[in-house]
Amino acid sequence: MQKISRGAREETNTARLHLAQAREHYARARKALDELAAPGKGLIHPQQIAKAISDHADAVFTCDVGLPTVWAARYLANGRRRLLGSFGHGSMANAMAQAIGAQAAFPGRQVVSLSGDGGFSMLMGDFLRLVQLGLPVKVVVFNNGALGFIELEQKSTGFLPFGTEFKNPNFAAMAEAVGIRGIRLQDPGEVEAGITAALNHDGPVLVDAVVNRTELAMPPAVTLEMAKGFTLYMVRAVMSGRGDELIDLARSNLWR
Repeated sequence: MQKISRGAREETNTARLHLAQAREHYARARKALDELAAPGKGLIHPQQIAKAISDHADAVFTCDVGLPTVWAARYLANGRRRLLGSFGHGSMANAMAQAIGAQAAFPGRQVVSLSGDGGFSMLMGDFLRLVQLGLPVKVVVFNNGALGFIELEQKSTGFLPFGTEFKNPNFAAMAEAVGIRGIRLQDPGEVEAGITAALNHDGPVLVDAVVNRTELAMPPAVTLEMAKGFTLYMVRAVMSGRGDELIDLARSNLWR
């Protein structure tokens, strides 16, 4: 019988302790994230959309850069799933294009694009390909009326948001106009039924999910520089007569 050295036993015990601590940390983080995805009142939390998709879809997923990547990373559970993105390059408007390619290559798989409103708008013309090529891609647009991740970066470095706002159309109505089913979600109570209907539809669908613009995607660790930058942003917002933005931030992230 082979003897195990004292050093090997200690190394094994250390690995087990590390694994137990990692599992405990994940359980706490998972609980907190799932609480953020619970239906709220008023505007839809984008986390609720991402979790509903994960709960009901067994698909190849694509995600745009910025906040859609954050929601995909935090809420798409593992399994027989694939996730495509522009993780190395960070180039904008990749999700729908990748979804079209994935659906053409694997016609038997369900394909879901998690698109930002900015990314979707950039390649809106390619949306017509879903009809022309007969591809049943489900395009979910996180419609927050802004380049949300850029706004967050601006705030965390002390700047007032500039050049990030969109004046979006009704994307669902636009989809219907070109022969694609459009589903517009504006209330948290509509999310489960809307996502289920989209995934069960035999053909392409656009889900226009009108989500909260001021939802904060907090990083795992907040640095001192981030805290200083955000404080400077809040001071500038008050001094510029934009204190209502701070009230909206508090309502969305503190008084949920």
